[in-house]
Amino acid sequence: MLAPVSWPVPPESYGPWEQVCANICEELVRLGHKVTLFAAAGSHTSARLVATVPHPFSLWPEEELRRTQQFDPETGLLVGPPDFRVLEQNHIATCMEWVRDGDFDIVHSHLHVHALVFSRLIDCPLVSTLHGSAWVRGMHGVLDRYKDMPFVSISNAERRFKPDLNYVATVYNGIDLSLYEFCADKDDYLLFSGRFAPEKGAADAVQIALRAGMPLKLAGMIEPVYQDYYDDQIKPHLDGRNVEYVGLLTQKELAPLYQKARAVLCPIHWAEPFGLVGVEALACGTPVLAAPKGALPEIVEHGRTGFLFDSIDQAVEQIPRIADIDPADCRRRVEQHFSAPAMTAGYVSVYEKLTQTAAGGKP
Repeated sequence: MLAPVSWPVPPESYGPWEQVCANICEELVRLGHKVTLFAAAGSHTSARLVATVPHPFSLWPEEELRRTQQFDPETGLLVGPPDFRVLEQNHIATCMEWVRDGDFDIVHSHLHVHALVFSRLIDCPLVSTLHGSAWVRGMHGVLDRYKDMPFVSISNAERRFKPDLNYVATVYNGIDLSLYEFCADKDDYLLFSGRFAPEKGAADAVQIALRAGMPLKLAGMIEPVYQDYYDDQIKPHLDGRNVEYVGLLTQKELAPLYQKARAVLCPIHWAEPFGLVGVEALACGTPVLAAPKGALPEIVEHGRTGFLFDSIDQAVEQIPRIADIDPADCRRRVEQHFSAPAMTAGYVSVYEKLTQTAAGGKP
């Protein structure tokens, strides 16, 4: 399992790809498979861990990041902050050298396109979960060169970014249901959880809540690149009562907010390839109000586990109908389609098919 190294596996708060890697590893080990996880130091897993970088990139020591690039007069070397591109290449190379020298059946990469360039240099199959990275046109050159390699889409919608790849399955992301306990008793507030980026629609969530006359809790990461968006469109509405920012929360801190929310808002502005927030909310028995973009129509059953809307006006109109949603249907939807066991079963099927083909058998 070749994990991203931006966050530890599993992450404490943000880090959806790392969380998916953690869930797959734990479930595979529980099923009796031998798993080696290549990840950043500080990761925790029931699998064998190979720590390839000393820190997750997002948690790198500040004093090292602040180092000025300059020549060292004693050695003549140019020194400065860490080069994450080099560190990621070492991360991938470490995995590939272990594969070359070891006894592995398959490599599962969650690293955009960056591991693909090694795929024809190892003896076992390398399957890539893109996590939506085909959305970036700049990556298409590598994808075109290796489009015959096996890919797994995390939704059917994801395939629209690059429909000519060799997709061997769609496997929905799955969550650890024990972290999101079911709760049928709801309080009277709406919740938005996610990055405060324009495409995530936090500003739309504020407008929906204000126009519906319902309190809104906002949770998530404020990235420096989007600080102006937060300052201009979110912060002026914060009053600690009608609209409240509760911070970037851990999963343990966020789960109770999911459980008690009347509904979770996902007013996205892009074709998001999946939506863990929607799945986590549904697992707690909480309906989801979402824009019908990307994978959300595959996650939310309109009228049964939530509602899809095309505009802020339509979202406001749907809010009184939330009372018609049975929380048990929301939970059941996740148990059947978006749990860690369901996800892992999908990947085991992929692994079996690819290893049988590699061995010369019928898939």
